[in-house]
This record gives sequence, structure tokens and C-alpha cells, in this order.
Amino acid sequence: MRLKDLAAVVTGGARGIGAGVARCLVDDGAHVALLDIDGEEAERTAAELGSGHLGIGADLSDEETAAAAVEQAVAHFGRLDILVNNAGGGNRSTAKANGPPFTRVQQEGWDEHMAINLRTVFAVTKAAIPHLTRQNGASIVNVSSIAGLLPDPGMPAYAAAKAAALSLTRSLALELGPANIRVNAICPGLLYTRAWKLLASNIQKRTPAYAEMDAYEVFLKVVKSQTPLGREQTPEDIGKLTAFLCSEDACNITGQIIAVDGGMLQHRG
Repeated sequence: MRLKDLAAVVTGGARGIGAGVARCLVDDGAHVALLDIDGEEAERTAAELGSGHLGIGADLSDEETAAAAVEQAVAHFGRLDILVNNAGGGNRSTAKANGPPFTRVQQEGWDEHMAINLRTVFAVTKAAIPHLTRQNGASIVNVSSIAGLLPDPGMPAYAAAKAAALSLTRSLALELGPANIRVNAICPGLLYTRAWKLLASNIQKRTPAYAEMDAYEVFLKVVKSQTPLGREQTPEDIGKLTAFLCSEDACNITGQIIAVDGGMLQHRG
């Protein structure tokens, strides 16, 4: 119970990595508010975590809406000790059909990726800082992606936004250190999310050897070919590291970027 009675906000907490992070924080004693564009799902996930937790629907790419959601969470708990910026996502469908990968990206798709993956971090963090500074020690964890550390010609907007979130992590660690607020980032590797399910299906269609496999089997093939450990990463992998980074056990860790990727960075060098 390293986080006993601490209050946490987890963005994008309705499902996937965000829900896994929330479960691990609760297991360590924290009270959590799940902020998500899907308010109904956020409320359901919060209810599954037990009594006292909160689900809030909000478009976190809008500064005023994000601030109102953070204020609602603080009013509910009376404090804020932990912020996990997890909201984000990638979408290849915003590109034109023809041309080199980068020239296919349209402004609408570029702006959408920046809004979901970067502006949400800006808006929620800006709203949270005044509350975090009231505590004698607080923590921010930004969930980025391995795409922020490795080039991804197929998703340049997504990769650029995730890399920018890592730069912001380091800047905030310097700014907020004197207030005893630690800021770190986690870069998940290969997790079987909704986006990966679609991507695996597309890989299956293009690769005859995968024709008889389902999407998950295709995903596992990719994992085994790209990670030395040969196994997928899970939301709980990210959640357990988040809980550690937010605890006193990590009181001297700030400004760090940690990949949870099964060794993928070493594999791609």
C-alpha cells in the first residue's frame, strides 16, 4: 500500500493501458479519477475498481474542459497527488491513399494526433500543477510510446507527438523539481490494443503466411520477431511501473524515460 490515501487522476482511463494503470494504483492504496472522452465507460471502469473512485467524461484536448475535469476530481478527493497522462492514440486512416508515407499525411490528421497525444498532456498538466504543488511531494507520469523513441515512417504524426511528450517530460522535471514534483515518462512497447487489433488484421491481409491466423496470433508473431524477450507487454506492466514511480520508493527519480518494451529498443538498435 505504497500509495495509501493518495489521490490520482488517470487520463484515458476507461480501458486499455489507462484502466490497467488505475487498477495498479488502486491495488497500492490510491483513490483514482478516470478522465476519458468516453464518460460512460470511464464510470463503469471506476465502479469496477470499487467504491470511492470516479469516472469523468471530458474532451481533454480542450483546455477549459480539461481544467473543469481536474477541478471535479480535486473537489471529490480534496487533494491531488498523482497525475498520469495516458490519453492518446494513433490512426493511419487520416492519410491519403497515394504517395510516400509523409506526403500522405493531411493537416487534419496531423492536428488530430497532436491534439490527442500532446495537447491533452499540456491541458491536463497545466490544470493539475497548482493542486500538485500543495502536497509535500507529488508525481506526474506521462505515458508516451516506443514510437517516441524509434522512427516510424508509417505513423509520423503519432511518433512526433509522442516524442514531443518526452521532451515536455524533461522540461517539466526541471521546472517542477524545486516544488518536489517528480515527472517521468513510460514508453510502452507492443500491447494488444484496439488499434493493434486493426493493424494486425491489415498485416494478415497483406501477408499470405498469416492468412489462417487470427489478429491476435499475427500480433504475437510480430512481438516474437521484434522483442528479445519474445512476449507482449500488458497494461499491468505499465501500471506496476507507474505505481513505483509515484511512490516514495522512487523519491529521487525524475526526468527519466523508461521503455517497457521487452527489449525492442535493443533489437532495433
